[in-house]
Amino acid sequence: MKGILLHGGSGTRLRPLTYTDVKQLLPIAGKPISEYALENMIDIGIKEINIVIGSIGGEEVKRYYGDGSKWNIRITYTYQDKPLGIAQAIGLTQTFVKDDSFIVYLGDNYLQDGISKLYQDFISKKYDAMIALVPVTNPSQFGIAEIKDDKITKLVEKPREPKSNLAIAGVYFLNPNVFGIISHLKPSWRNEYEITEAYQEMIDKGMNIGYSIINGWFKDTGTVDDFLDCNRLVLDRIKGNQMKEESKISGRVYLGENVRLLENTRILGPCYIGSNTQIKDSYIGPFTSIGANCNIENVEIENSIIMDETDIKMPGETRISESLIGSKTSIKPNNSRQRAMKLVLGRESKLEL
Repeated sequence: MKGILLHGGSGTRLRPLTYTDVKQLLPIAGKPISEYALENMIDIGIKEINIVIGSIGGEEVKRYYGDGSKWNIRITYTYQDKPLGIAQAIGLTQTFVKDDSFIVYLGDNYLQDGISKLYQDFISKKYDAMIALVPVTNPSQFGIAEIKDDKITKLVEKPREPKSNLAIAGVYFLNPNVFGIISHLKPSWRNEYEITEAYQEMIDKGMNIGYSIINGWFKDTGTVDDFLDCNRLVLDRIKGNQMKEESKISGRVYLGENVRLLENTRILGPCYIGSNTQIKDSYIGPFTSIGANCNIENVEIENSIIMDETDIKMPGETRISESLIGSKTSIKPNNSRQRAMKLVLGRESKLEL
């Protein structure tokens, strides 16, 4: 089996961060959200993975993942000129897939318990194709499956009036038969080639199409709120490590190498703090991820993601909460009285407060 990791799209719902960064490379607890998907595929034994990249940030993705040797796998790349839908992206990978069955994983999705059970269902039941489903409260935002007599009868992409709450969870198991179907799809009302329409045609042709409802939670990290919520859920499972400065730390906290906690700093987990970061006279509260090479001083931070090489220095009594702050950002004081902030800042922002 081979793997395809979809890494395209413009990430409009995560702007301004995605004006300067690839959405799937934004970090959750110290590593890109798409790396969790990559690891899920490696966990089921996949050794060859093709990453579909777009016009935005493609070279940055290549620099990060390289040839895959860091993970002892082989990574290749396919270029998608325009974001014309999941089915179109899959169609571009036919040369890579050849005659193998394969899995397609959306790079901005996170599945709590991975994909091992899904993989076993696909293999043991010898499906021609399979989708992962998850109950959601906002079905009009997803592709939705309608089920009758334990079989999928209909798939609808982001229905205006959904008849089911079972959303397609961004993981697709397929065999090469799908390429013939994709080749004659027509664009939908969204001007995209919909993978739901390809599955629907396979259903209509009587092919053996299965589904599996995933265990645990599922997150599509397409918005700031969802991204922060995913960070909270991942940190809620994080394992702390042993550090010498335990008097400054409570709860489950993971500290990278050469982290310095100076003077009156306190850390209350669950938290992740990257390597070579210095924190002075600050309180870092639950569900906070701080990247590598940051400098944090005189501030309270909770329920936030601070990316690499960010410098935050405040005069005291400043609280940052529910914030997503891009890498190489600088936040420093002026004469403002504002002391509570909710921020979404892109890479290399400079802010005086």
